[in-house]
Amino acid sequence: MTDTQARVDAVLRGEVRAASRLMRDLDDGRPEGDAALALLYPHTGRAHIVGITGNPGAGKSTLTDRLVTEWRRQGHKVGVVAIDPSSPFTGGAILGDRVRMQGHSGDSGVFIRSLATRGVMGGLSRSTRDVVNVLDAMGYARILIETVGVGQDEVDIANTAHTCVVVMVPGLGDSVQALKAGLLEIADIFVVNKADRPEAARMVRELEMLLDLEGGTRDGRAVPIIQTVATEGRGADALAAAIDAHRAALKAGDGWRLRLQRRRRGELVDRIDQGVRAAVQARLQAHGGLEGVIASLTAGTLDPVRAARAILGEPPQP
Repeated sequence: MTDTQARVDAVLRGEVRAASRLMRDLDDGRPEGDAALALLYPHTGRAHIVGITGNPGAGKSTLTDRLVTEWRRQGHKVGVVAIDPSSPFTGGAILGDRVRMQGHSGDSGVFIRSLATRGVMGGLSRSTRDVVNVLDAMGYARILIETVGVGQDEVDIANTAHTCVVVMVPGLGDSVQALKAGLLEIADIFVVNKADRPEAARMVRELEMLLDLEGGTRDGRAVPIIQTVATEGRGADALAAAIDAHRAALKAGDGWRLRLQRRRRGELVDRIDQGVRAAVQARLQAHGGLEGVIASLTAGTLDPVRAARAILGEPPQP
C-alpha cells in the first residue's frame, strides 16, 4: 500500500489528524495533497453543502453556530468551512469564526476548519472546494461554508453550494444593496437576522417586494424569508427546516444533479486557472521576473505586446 493510499484510507475512516494534514497540504498547493484528493474524489458528492453569506456584521458566524447545534441535535455530522480574512502580517487566517464556535470543539461529530482568503476575491478561499470534498468523503452530511463577507464580490458561493443562505440585518439599507450586489439572485433562502429590531418588518416587506419584481421563485419554488435572533437561538430551527426542505426539493427534481454539475464545473475551472497562473509565473521568471520585464518596458527596449506574447509562449507577430 502506498503512503498516499494509506493517507486516504485514514481520511475515509474519519481520522481528524489525517484530514487536517491533508487540508493543510491542499491549502498550500502541495502535489501530495492533490494526489490524495484524486483518490478521495469518487467518495464525494453526497453531502448537502450550505453557503452562509451576507455583509460583514450580519451575524453569519453566530447563525452558523446555531445551525450546527440544531443539526447535531438531529444527529447529523456537521462540517464547517469558515473563510476568514488573511492576516496582513502572516498571510494566515484570522481565526475569529473558529474562536466563536469553541462550544463545539469537544464534539467529534463537528469539524471546523478556517481558511485564509489569501487575496482571493469572491468571498471564498482558493482551497475551499477541496476542503469541502475532504469533509464530504469523511461522511459529514451537512457542510456549512461561511463566506468572509465582502459584499458585492460575494457570489462565488453560488457555484459551490447546493443551498445559498443570504443573511441580512435591518436598518442598514441591506435589501436595496442586495439587489445591487447580486445577492438577490443567488439566494435560495433569505434570513433577516436581529429580527428583534424595529426595522425588521420593513426589511421583510422590502425583500418580498424585490422578490416579487424578480419573479419570487428559485427553481420553481418560493424563496423563504426566515426571521432570526441568532444570539438568542430564535429562528434557528425554522432556518434548519427551510434548508432541509430546499434539499428535499432539489432531490425530488433535477436540481441536485444540476448544482453538483455546476460545482464540478467550478472545480475544473479553478484547477485550470491555477495551472495557467503557475505556468505564466514560471515563464515570467524565465524572462527576468516581473520587475525585469517592467524595466525593459520602461526603457523602451520592449513593448507590452511582445512581452505578453513571449511570457505566454506565443510566437512573435510578423
